[in-house]
Amino acid sequence: MKTIGIIGGMSWESTQLYYQQINQLIKTELGGLHSAKLVLFSVDFAEIAALQQQGDWYQAGFILAEAAKSLEMAGADFIVIATNTMHKVADQVMANINLPLLHIADATAKQLQQANITKVGLLGTAFTMEQDFYKGRLADRFDIDVVTPNATQRAMIHKVIFEQLCLGQFSAQAKADFLAVMADLREQGAQGIILGCTEIALLVNQSDMELPLFDTTAIHCEAIVELALLA
Repeated sequence: MKTIGIIGGMSWESTQLYYQQINQLIKTELGGLHSAKLVLFSVDFAEIAALQQQGDWYQAGFILAEAAKSLEMAGADFIVIATNTMHKVADQVMANINLPLLHIADATAKQLQQANITKVGLLGTAFTMEQDFYKGRLADRFDIDVVTPNATQRAMIHKVIFEQLCLGQFSAQAKADFLAVMADLREQGAQGIILGCTEIALLVNQSDMELPLFDTTAIHCEAIVELALLA
């Protein structure tokens, strides 16, 4: 079994899900008392969030790159970033280590292709929905068309993520608002919805609507375990 290196803490609630799901999958695959071999570097999300708001992605990337180097020194065989938004600095992180990085968008795209999804809705932070590092990767590398909510909806989603979900708060109103946005994306031709922020799956799940939902946390964890167990 390979040792997984996780850059987490963005937020710790979603990192907790990563730890739980990875170990559950390892137990399912190997049985008995097996659990995952991993090392975790959990950053202070307040520092990262402040740099995001300032647009200082280089400094945010520097912090994650330093975390990745620590994980490499601790014996990790590959690195994962346990959040969608900070994959914006994935190239900067990779440039500072000699280990592979398992990209969350690539893992998600493979699931979309297996489901024959060619047009998908994307929910996430404003950075993920509006910038090109995520949806551009899906379009350029996997030929998947991505649709996003309108400006008002994007602002609402971003606010809920940072002011509620990242603080462990899950209101009925927020859930209703997210489901309404997802219904709008379906009207725009989306064949499925990417829950492109690792906290969103804490608010909504597949039982809430008929349109296929792609939980990036679960998808990433499945890909992580597959790589960890690859001979």
